[in-house]
Amino acid sequence: MAKLIAKEGKSATLKLPSGEVRFISQNCSATIGQVGNVGFNQKNLGRAGAKRWLGKRPVVRGVVMNPVDHPHGGGEGRAPIGEKKTYNPLGLSRTWKKN
Repeated sequence: MAKLIAKEGKSATLKLPSGEVRFISQNCSATIGQVGNVGFNQKNLGRAGAKRWLGKRPVVRGVVMNPVDHPHGGGEGRAPIGEKKTYNPLGLSRTWKKN
């Protein structure tokens, strides 16, 4: 936890656990301790419907779409992408480019 070293006017000096000293506004708010629900986002929802209740839509792979819907779509059976690189739905390359 951070220690309050001094208060000067509208700012305060804190010493962080790393040893760093920081000046912050006294209008800032802080919480003592640590968060209680650390694994909240790791909860198993159990089924697809529970995810939908939270407003999450299903993610469909481009390979299973039709050619009009995605650059990876179409083909007979389990056809390969047919390109040297992968593309996003807009047809832009997904590979990282150095500027």
